[in-house]
Amino acid sequence: MQKTTFSMDSKTLTLYGQPDPQVVFLQPVDDHDQSGLDAQAAALAQQGKKPFLLCAWKIDRWGTELSPWKAPAVFGGEEFGDGAAESLAWLTDSLIPALTARCRLPEETEFVLGGYSLAGLFALWCGYQTHRFHGIAAASPSVWFPGWLDFARSHPFLAAGASLSLGDREARTRNPVLATVADCIREQHALLQAQGVDAVLAWNPGNHFKEPELRMARAFARFL
Repeated sequence: MQKTTFSMDSKTLTLYGQPDPQVVFLQPVDDHDQSGLDAQAAALAQQGKKPFLLCAWKIDRWGTELSPWKAPAVFGGEEFGDGAAESLAWLTDSLIPALTARCRLPEETEFVLGGYSLAGLFALWCGYQTHRFHGIAAASPSVWFPGWLDFARSHPFLAAGASLSLGDREARTRNPVLATVADCIREQHALLQAQGVDAVLAWNPGNHFKEPELRMARAFARFL
């Protein structure tokens, strides 16, 4: 598998490519996610079902660029911003056309957006905003986010499928907001199924920080 690193619009991108890809996985990442991309791409390649591209781009302001609306801090002191709409616009208007031209992707190529933690919530939110994505892969998504379930209850999901997962120990925390995550993801899954979305929910062993790169590989592999 070929690995390429390049810059676009002041963003650092990492691209893993197989010949004649049928699906493109898109993923916003932080420094920790970025360090696990080689292992994630290798785990995906072991599936051997469809050739794919994996394109990850570095997020500099995690709590702003991926947040759908402003919200108070839940841990630490940094409040959440409302940059998700701008990030989605860049993704659909700039990145996808650039990748399509760079890799000579045919029109029928499927695009799947995914992410871990707050990036997983961003991916889910994007699934409610546009038909552009065939699927959404959200591993340990921040579905505890203030106001999220009210939003999900009142909006139609526009992607054809969703792959959700959570660690089976993630709700074991003294933070009262984060402790709701298991109940929240069960409701998220039920809401998607009620709308006729092809949605799956998988449980991974461990807390939020265990093997995120392998959890992302498994979430994406749902669409191979």
